[in-house]
Amino acid sequence: MSQPLVQWTRLVRYISHTGSIKYGEPILPDTDSDINQLALDGKLEVIVLDGADVLSASPTGEKESVKTLLGPLTPKDVPYVRCIGLNYKSHILETGRPLPTCPTVFSKPGTTIADTNTPIPIPEFAQSQCDYEGELCILIGKDAKDVSEDDALNYVAAYTVGNDVSARDWQREPGKAGPVPQWSFSKSFDKYAPLGPALVSVSVLGAADKQSLKTFVNGELRQSGDTSDLCFGVKALVAFCSQGQTLQADS
Repeated sequence: MSQPLVQWTRLVRYISHTGSIKYGEPILPDTDSDINQLALDGKLEVIVLDGADVLSASPTGEKESVKTLLGPLTPKDVPYVRCIGLNYKSHILETGRPLPTCPTVFSKPGTTIADTNTPIPIPEFAQSQCDYEGELCILIGKDAKDVSEDDALNYVAAYTVGNDVSARDWQREPGKAGPVPQWSFSKSFDKYAPLGPALVSVSVLGAADKQSLKTFVNGELRQSGDTSDLCFGVKALVAFCSQGQTLQADS
């Protein structure tokens, strides 16, 4: 892997006590610290980062405390979101399906991107089967096209976690989705892809193939998995999705 595409190891976007929206590198007691909880407790401090976007942000040396934690990316930062469906081997096998030979790709628009801790508006017609899925998310750091698996991490800037919110009835029920299940409309309502609280550089996580992922709803553990169980890992996904089409930086 070549030099990292960013000048930070972790990045948060936040509102300072002066009311300005800034980027910062969180100052953590240890690598397992809960960034979101530190912010909620009013104890999160950062090294201020200066830059027009997350890819150009660089340390200033200035330290300050965070007033309000936002999501690391905005809809303007991410105009297009590529998503992979049914990608955990144990879950695929539980459904009785064979392991796929290619990833299943669908998309969400940038308007689904939302801040950490922001309420998600659920349209009235989509409330009967609203669902959630905790996901590993990849931030592309430079335009990639026809990339090999061996070279894939050279195009990855960082990772974060996200919630793939869905309206299952509009995804699966023939009277709403049509005769063939469809994923795009049912997952593309505003703020249906909240991210954060932080970006973590590829220099820290590498291929992100050993990370535990847990999803909690009102404090109750609902999902527990590990990225070692991915049918298609980060390298394979970047290589596959870049075939014949450009993966743009900040997507």
